[in-house]
Amino acid sequence: MKVAILGAGAWGTALAVLLASKGIPTALWARRKEQAEALRASRENKDYLPGVALPAYLYPTADPEEALEGAELAVVALPSKALEDTLRALPLAPWYLSATKGLFFQEGRLRTPSEVVEGLTGRPVAVLSGPNHAEEVARFLPTASVAAGPLELAKRVQELFSGPTFRVYTSQDRRGVELGGALKNILALAAGMVDGLRLGDNAKAALLTRGLREMVRFGTAQGGEEATFYGLSGLGDLLATAYSLHSRNRGAGERLVRGEALERLEDRGVVEGLYAVKALMAWRERTGLELPIAEAVYQVVYEGLDPLKALSALMAREPKAE
Repeated sequence: MKVAILGAGAWGTALAVLLASKGIPTALWARRKEQAEALRASRENKDYLPGVALPAYLYPTADPEEALEGAELAVVALPSKALEDTLRALPLAPWYLSATKGLFFQEGRLRTPSEVVEGLTGRPVAVLSGPNHAEEVARFLPTASVAAGPLELAKRVQELFSGPTFRVYTSQDRRGVELGGALKNILALAAGMVDGLRLGDNAKAALLTRGLREMVRFGTAQGGEEATFYGLSGLGDLLATAYSLHSRNRGAGERLVRGEALERLEDRGVVEGLYAVKALMAWRERTGLELPIAEAVYQVVYEGLDPLKALSALMAREPKAE
């Protein structure tokens, strides 16, 4: 069986390393020819995953035909902002696994990455999501994840990716799994702001607990199952992202409140929360669902609201039962 990984960033590379280390022929498709050449020459992704050797069964290429020829599965590990344009230009695969986290506001509704992939390709799509930092997966540190979608597809993903250091659970709540993965990035931006302002452990615990409640409120309104948001792809991913030094979203929130310009926040990689919160607020304007933390993040990031004033507004909200 051959697998094609679409996207040679940190996450795409980590998944390729995971599969190739099991002896599975794996094509790692890079969007830039010079990146593919550098990967082949050094057998290392020095830009996104330095220090991790690429296994023998991993073949980097910038040729989409070469990557997808004979592949039974295409794993989509692209930034959400590049997802549609990139997929439109690529040959089709028999089925897809979306490993992209994000939200899209299109035609008056929120769409998840798997829905976008499904709409563009017309092929079956499953999802892989959870508290999975690429740096740790590629170094074979113990990790758990969720394969979501129709049960047959989810089980195929589980069988393909499971190994001594990567445990995969199945779920049929594909939408809930993806919504948790998108919302946690927004909450991680807020967690980074708390860190940057040195507001303390109490504040961060309150933020994440109430943020989880916000995730559940939003996710169930969008058709997700409540239990999903308390699992690996919701609470688990939130904890990993909100506390880790690996997290670009947490780091971006911290850097923003310490004075870095918005346009510089992605100089170390894509910050998906910046795009997800835009889509979420566009949707919220139509629905009126109460999402105070996400709204505060949007106001700080895009409207220039002082983060301490945003905090004061949250603390001054009408008293209520938990």
